[in-house]
Amino acid sequence: MTLLYRLDAHAPAIAARFGASSRNDPWAGGHVAPGGFAPVVTTGREFVAGPRPQGTPTRRMIPRVWGVPPPPSAGDPARGIATVRNLDSPFWIGNLRNSEFRCLVPATAFMEWGKGVDREGKRRQYWIACADQPLFAFAAVWKDSEVPSFALITCPASAALRELGRETMPAIVPADPAAMHIWLNGGWDRARDLIAPYPSAMTEIRASRDKLK
Repeated sequence: MTLLYRLDAHAPAIAARFGASSRNDPWAGGHVAPGGFAPVVTTGREFVAGPRPQGTPTRRMIPRVWGVPPPPSAGDPARGIATVRNLDSPFWIGNLRNSEFRCLVPATAFMEWGKGVDREGKRRQYWIACADQPLFAFAAVWKDSEVPSFALITCPASAALRELGRETMPAIVPADPAAMHIWLNGGWDRARDLIAPYPSAMTEIRASRDKLK
C-alpha cells in the first residue's frame, strides 16, 4: 500500500499542468505522507448538495489531508483511510459514482516497499515515476467532514511492480487530457475503466539509492 509520494513542483506549475485555478496555494514541493496536506484538483463543490450546474465546471486546486476519517464502526476512528481498495464498498460507492467527489492528486513519484534488503540490511525502498508524464495524477476520491480529506484509488499492480513483490498500486490517470476530464466529470461507467495498472513500459523504477531507470 502506497503511504508516501513526492510532488516536486510549485503550485503555479501544478495548476498550469492540470488547468486549475490555485488561489495562491502555498505548495512549494516535497514529500506527502498520510495525515499531511497536499494539493488536490477537483471540480466538485464542497458542502453543496444537489446536481451540478449546467456547463463545464471549473477545476480548482485546493489543499486536503491525505486520509479520510473512517466510518464509526472502524476500530481506530483516529486513523484516516489512505487508500480505496474496494470500489464497491458502501463507504465509497456513493462518492465514486458522483463525479463531484472524484479528484486528481498530483505527484512526481511514489514509494513502494519491495522484495529484498539493501546493503545495510534494511527493507528495500523503490520510487516509481511515469516516463511519459513527469508530473502525473493519481485517481482519488474526496469526502467532506470535519476534515477536508482524500484517499487514493488502488488497482492491481503492473507487471513491473509485481516483480518488486507488490500486489496493488495506486491508479494513475493517463496523460491524455480526455482521461482526466472523464475522471473529474464523466459517468462512473466510463471513469471506472481508468482504474487500471499503469503500463510497465511507461514507468521508471529506482531503488532508494539508485538513479531512475
